[in-house]
Amino acid sequence: MATQDAPPRWDRRMQQRLSRGEAAALGELYDRFASLVHGLAHRVLGDERAADGITREVFTHVWENPDAYDPKQGPLRSWVATLTHRLAVQRLRATETAALARSGDGTAEELESKVRSASVAARADYIVTSMPTPLRTALELAYFQRRDYRQAAADLGVTEDEARRRLRLGLQLLSTAHDAGPAAAPPEPGGAV
Repeated sequence: MATQDAPPRWDRRMQQRLSRGEAAALGELYDRFASLVHGLAHRVLGDERAADGITREVFTHVWENPDAYDPKQGPLRSWVATLTHRLAVQRLRATETAALARSGDGTAEELESKVRSASVAARADYIVTSMPTPLRTALELAYFQRRDYRQAAADLGVTEDEARRRLRLGLQLLSTAHDAGPAAAPPEPGGAV
């Protein structure tokens, strides 16, 4: 696995290695991001085999098009997540449209509602897994253990003001899951895909 370099430096190095066709680089990239890719795809599609297929597509695309990623635009992680999301939503739309055509049950509006819901859920998962540990831990205490900010502060060993700040910031980040428009894609700082 790769060393703990600052992500931009690691990202640039990884892209250079992929551009040179280093198979070991693809292995490192897979080790680092496979669970993210599979998790996002599964969250959108709700199907293990389909998520496996999207995972293969994403890493194939990265291998065949390493120059599509621009390190100046943001982290490689975000670019890979955006690519995953886009491919999974395309697959969901195609699958659901075909099912709709076969059965005649449902409407195009219901299909888009399902795609939006799956997209928002996947984006929320991505936001939570990407946020700094102190914010994620505070949210987990509040949500899963039903702690208020005072109890969270005591559990975390921080001031009540700091616990409130962490919870507020974490919730603000999560609220952006609905802000990305109709398909609610993960953020796109990693460049166009």
